[in-house]
Amino acid sequence: MKRRDFIKVIAGSTAAWPLATHAQQSPLPVIGFLSSASPDGYAIRLHAFRQGLKDTGYVEGQNVAIEYRWAEGQYDRLPALAAELVHRQVAVIAAAGGTPAALAAKAATATIPIVFAVSVDPIMTGLVASLNRPGGNLTGITNLNVEVGPKRLELLHELLPKATIIGLLVNPTSPSIAEQFLRALQPAARALGLQLHVLNASTDHDFDLVFATLVQLRADALVIMPDVFFNTRIERLAVLSLHHAMPTIYQYRPFVAAGGVIGYGSDETEYYRLVGIYTGKILKGEKPVDLPVVQSTKVELIINLKTAKELGLTVPQSLLGRADEVIE
Repeated sequence: MKRRDFIKVIAGSTAAWPLATHAQQSPLPVIGFLSSASPDGYAIRLHAFRQGLKDTGYVEGQNVAIEYRWAEGQYDRLPALAAELVHRQVAVIAAAGGTPAALAAKAATATIPIVFAVSVDPIMTGLVASLNRPGGNLTGITNLNVEVGPKRLELLHELLPKATIIGLLVNPTSPSIAEQFLRALQPAARALGLQLHVLNASTDHDFDLVFATLVQLRADALVIMPDVFFNTRIERLAVLSLHHAMPTIYQYRPFVAAGGVIGYGSDETEYYRLVGIYTGKILKGEKPVDLPVVQSTKVELIINLKTAKELGLTVPQSLLGRADEVIE
């Protein structure tokens, strides 16, 4: 089992940060945890976030309180949820639900520190002015889920060397993310001789149409764009992929555990632990402006051999040998 495990931190300095007034109803400092997702299936991420807090000396219920706000995949709820946390005068907001949650938190306050967790370039989306010195009241963690998009195509090509038509599932309510992801994939698709067909889904009702369209296109495989909405529908996407005999690759281990054939992307445990560490640093008085954006570059390749066999696929030994985990 091999690991590609390293963390790149762009150098920065530390200084005291005058924390926002703590929520008056609690004697403990209060963290506002804002997510685009739902608590279902978030246990591993929350455990990692709390571990990051613990690494900096904070334990929920002992010396810090956490107020959770979940949009449950409905991005239009995020502004109101962020406003609730601002009204509660939390000490720091952990916007750990992707770019939509981070942007909602930024729009809600220019004073309360915000730690974001995003999969796309935070400069391009307007979250920060610089990775080294973010500016304002935001800093956070980004991963390589867009940058490794071409690698997902390469892995599918290795698994399915005769494939020519690939579906790309995107969420049209996250246009900036979809645009960055598509821009990263198109050159790789051309180099591999693959045709990409973009399919949109932003509600549960869209999924049946997406897979019916894949059948009509005679698509050989499906790539799912990293998106919080899709994260909350992992089990359904895995079931539909298997039902329609559609080899599908996504970023997270839970998708593969639910029956997806390949997962390739950031290690969510490390990703959310870093969010917890930065949140704890700010509680200790460090300024977001002086905390450089951290790029988590720990990636995992996970293969579900049982699903591959059910789909009638033979996984090359060269691919199995590079996997961090094989589910049998």
